[in-house]
Order: sequence, then structure tokens, then C-alpha cells
Amino acid sequence: MKQYIIDGNNLIGKLPSLKFLQKKDKQGSREKLAFMIDNYFSQKNAKVYLHFDGHPKEPIRINNASIVYSENLTADEKIKNQVGKSKNPRNIIIITSDNNLTEYARVCSTTVIKCEEFAKDTLHQKDSDEEKRRIDEMNNNEEFKKLFGV
Repeated sequence: MKQYIIDGNNLIGKLPSLKFLQKKDKQGSREKLAFMIDNYFSQKNAKVYLHFDGHPKEPIRINNASIVYSENLTADEKIKNQVGKSKNPRNIIIITSDNNLTEYARVCSTTVIKCEEFAKDTLHQKDSDEEKRRIDEMNNNEEFKKLFGV
């Protein structure tokens, strides 16, 4: 079974809406990312670990991923420890854009997906498809047209 290890803060920084939210509400951006990850992996057979720096504030309840807080270490150190302890690092896919972590993963024969690619190909694509569907729905709604003169 594939194992995904996601550098949460790094991924938040690559999603404009979450990056903006993080400046105002760090916990809110973490929750939103966790729900996006949970939704994305809901139909996939994989173990998913979402890593964040620091200590947990309020528990985030999701079904398809485990949330790991680095506590007194950095998230990068926790990710390296997890990869280092793995019996088969070739089954691990790390999602990060951190150069140091990417180099470590390559030395361990672990696959790396850049956060930008993951966000564009998976998370963002789903969001924009859903948004487009809703807009089309509204454009085809006669009551909406009457209310807003469209």
C-alpha cells in the first residue's frame, strides 16, 4: 500500500487561498487543508500522514489521513524520521517543495511530488471543477436570472 507523507505547511504556502487564510487564521488554514486532503484521498487505498509544525491546538477530525504535529521538532525532522524508520521507503510518496527534504527523500529512494504539482493536478483541479459546475448551475436557473437580471 502506498504511503503519502504531506508537508502541510509547505502545501498551504502553495495554495493561494490557504496561504492568505493562514496569515489571519493558522488553525483555520490547517483545518481547510486537512478537509481537502481527506476528501481527495477518500476513494484511494493509501495511508496518508499530514505533517504540521508545532503543537496541536484544536483536534481536527478527518477519516482518511493521520495528522502529525512536530511538537518540539520541525515537521521536516518528523518526516525524515518517519521515512528513516520505514521498512520500504520505495512505497512512500512525499509531497513537499522543501529542497532539503527532497534531497533526503531521493537518497532514501522515496518518490517526491512538488507541492505545486500536487495542488495543481489534484486539489485545485477538483475545486475549480466544482466551482465551474455551480456557476453553470446558477446560469441555468431561471429564478437566479430573474433576481439578478442575467
